[in-house]
Amino acid sequence: MSSNSPNLKPEITPANFPALRSFLRGYFHEDVADEYGTPVDAADQFCEDAESDERTAVAGEWTLLMNVLQGRPLPEINQALTGKLGGAVRLTEEEIEQVSQIFARCLAVKPHRKVANH
Repeated sequence: MSSNSPNLKPEITPANFPALRSFLRGYFHEDVADEYGTPVDAADQFCEDAESDERTAVAGEWTLLMNVLQGRPLPEINQALTGKLGGAVRLTEEEIEQVSQIFARCLAVKPHRKVANH
């Protein structure tokens, strides 16, 4: 066995998921329906709005969180997203899958080139 045991999963705290917490508070808030339509639309908008490093951080933390919560019941997943990480939206299983797909695309997208001199 290696010392990097796959059973060692991070505790679900704001300190362990800072980028995801920021995303949840900024996009999965109580006005998500008025502002974006659906949580899936909000995640899509985030991927358009955010800088490459922010997209990568949030998408990576989302993926890690979903791995930590794999096989857990939906209410427990929503408790992690809302109670522990500060979001205000409870997701359906379908929405979780759709958001996961959006963030997988975020991780796959090559960063936009930036001009070195501002």
